[in-house]
Amino acid sequence: MSNSMTAVVQYDLKPGSVEVREVAVPEIGEDEVLLAVGAVSVCGSDVHQYHASQSWPVNVPVILGHEFGGIAAKVGSRVKTIKEGDRVVSETASYICGQCMMCRTGAYNLCPQRKGFGYGINGAMAGFVRVPERTLHHIPDSLSFEKAALTEPCCVGYNAVVEKSNIKPGDTVVVLGPGPIGLLCAEMARLSGAGNLIVAGMPSDASRLEAAKELGATHAVNLQETDLKELVMSLGDGLGAHLVVDAAGASAALKTALDIVRPAGQITKVGWGPQPLGFSLDPLVQKAVRLQGSFSHTFQNWEMVVSMLASGQINLKPIISRVAYLEDWKDCFDGMHDGKYVKAVLQPKS
Repeated sequence: MSNSMTAVVQYDLKPGSVEVREVAVPEIGEDEVLLAVGAVSVCGSDVHQYHASQSWPVNVPVILGHEFGGIAAKVGSRVKTIKEGDRVVSETASYICGQCMMCRTGAYNLCPQRKGFGYGINGAMAGFVRVPERTLHHIPDSLSFEKAALTEPCCVGYNAVVEKSNIKPGDTVVVLGPGPIGLLCAEMARLSGAGNLIVAGMPSDASRLEAAKELGATHAVNLQETDLKELVMSLGDGLGAHLVVDAAGASAALKTALDIVRPAGQITKVGWGPQPLGFSLDPLVQKAVRLQGSFSHTFQNWEMVVSMLASGQINLKPIISRVAYLEDWKDCFDGMHDGKYVKAVLQPKS
């Protein structure tokens, strides 16, 4: 094995500070696995970091990429559950303290000291990535790495919609923001029995709204052409949506959510937006609405989603727009930024 590899590196905190570099293959510790990356999908957060528009701290220089799977190339001396040649996907929490209440009760995604691949610690847009054994899940041979690379965003959707929200068959569910996370939240809502399933976005989201239709959304709405509140109130008993999933990247989406949610309904917020709110939360009180945040995922989510992907229960066909080599990262980032691609997946040249 060569001791150097190609990697997509963010080297500064200024906009556009990403390039392909030759870097050293990482050394692993006794509890770690060196993974030969099979595929790594591009997340909106990677694109945000490229544009320096993220709202989280980034330790530069850092190799990007946190949605990935691969083949175990080397295992540490204390690793018990993974052997060389195993096909696996990896969770994103590359560092957790292991000692706090959150870690000890299985909610390690909420560990205050958690650091993730691709911003806190080197990620997987490279030939190899160093991962702790505890983050890895086996995948069957029948599940391609291109699809397996989307396990992570599927888990975000599963945690938000299945674990943190209540959906009953026939419920009206609205997803604000048709990026990959919004679309996968819509897919989880469909699988949970949503009756009316509305995905709403902007004119620049045309390809993503098409993907929403292919996934089975009953309405894919361009907010500049359709009055969303009018549409939602025309459905069912006219009281509004049972669940609104806010998967938009702007804080103002919460105002829309409060407007269209029914009394005693629920809003689950999974989208990040650093902007101050600038509006009243009185409707939350007046309608007695439950506002729920959802972040990341847990071991249980991963086990469930891997089996759902392996069986074909989750439909990724409308979501994966391009599979390319690492060297084509820029077209993939730009294509996701301007809406040409819903989701792009990168692979190292073998």
